[in-house]
Amino acid sequence: MSTAVPEITFDAFEPSERADPYPAYRRVRDAAALFPYEFGDVPVTLVTRYEECSTVLTSPDWGHGYSAGISPFRDATAAIPGSFVRMDPPEHGRYRKIVAKAFTPRTVAELVPVAGKVVDDLVDAAVSRGELDVLEDLAVPLAIAMIPVRLLGADPADGPRFREWQLAIARGSDPDSLLDEAAVAARGKAAVECMGHFAELIARKKRTPTPDLLSQLVSVSEDGEVLTEPEVIGMSLLTLVAGMETSINLIGSGILALLRNPDQLRILREHPELIGPALEEMLRYDAPTQFTIRVALTDTVVGGRQFRRGDGVVVLTASASRDDRVFADADAFDVTRYAGNQPARKHLGFSLGIHYCVGAPLARIEAEAAIGTLLARAPELRLATDALEYRPSLIHRGLAALPVTM
Repeated sequence: MSTAVPEITFDAFEPSERADPYPAYRRVRDAAALFPYEFGDVPVTLVTRYEECSTVLTSPDWGHGYSAGISPFRDATAAIPGSFVRMDPPEHGRYRKIVAKAFTPRTVAELVPVAGKVVDDLVDAAVSRGELDVLEDLAVPLAIAMIPVRLLGADPADGPRFREWQLAIARGSDPDSLLDEAAVAARGKAAVECMGHFAELIARKKRTPTPDLLSQLVSVSEDGEVLTEPEVIGMSLLTLVAGMETSINLIGSGILALLRNPDQLRILREHPELIGPALEEMLRYDAPTQFTIRVALTDTVVGGRQFRRGDGVVVLTASASRDDRVFADADAFDVTRYAGNQPARKHLGFSLGIHYCVGAPLARIEAEAAIGTLLARAPELRLATDALEYRPSLIHRGLAALPVTM
């Protein structure tokens, strides 16, 4: 079948498009479901539409291919044992089962009042000032309190260091060809320092276990097999980076979408019970993670095109979640889209399949607490400026700051 596509340029990854990459996604999505592209210096295929993205994410024909040595992509987590986001079955299943034993529904449920208390204190301080940076004064301290402090049992005084490490590693998850030398160096330095810090923390947990995820990871087993210390360190690092980046950016983009769509803000204020469906719409409309990568583990067909074992694709989940073949009025922000008896199709904000985000429940807890409380406590919430900047990362989409008046 012909792979010819109209002659358009995919420019969603250009700095000029950072504020709003969605028109660029639409152009390439309208042109083709499968679009040839060079990802850094790697020739791959962009998967742009919902059905094809869903197929790749859920089919056993697709994975990461690192252990088989067939991936054309740089392995961003090669030096981090236990980072199961890079793994394929059966290895992936073993690690995920172990994490699931430690990250139980009960563990997550116990975090709801903790998040509520943290948010209340942060919003109290903001109300007294009359202004707030949604990122630095709310989303970031909440993520620090919930993940390194509560989940991993770290010292609250180390919060700023965890944020610095997390930002550097998240930025470094983009292709090396798209990073400058300083970003690559910062990624390596942060990973070494952070893993060293976790090694010290794990040693303390072994001596004196505490009621947190890290202590459980140290002791939990699957069929009598426990995690090694490097594996626990790797999982802790993954929890820190992915967990913080997702929740922080979801809160920022969610508040921004509401403030830029006052009719939807009014609906949510009048019907606060819609906060759950509204969060799903935020994840569809402007997802914290814009894409993921996969490799054909065997010869296979997607969208009528033949892929050979080892072929790489970039799954544009953010584009798929704006696909108007699946979502009515897809570029509109609608807090009722996931409400009622016939909600919209599942968005790809947390991926699909075996790599569905294990931290999704926690991200929802944090975002619901932060956004729900802020709307309830600040009836006159307004953007303090229209001049907003995004961080340079491509995979992770997040604002650098979001100042508001209260």
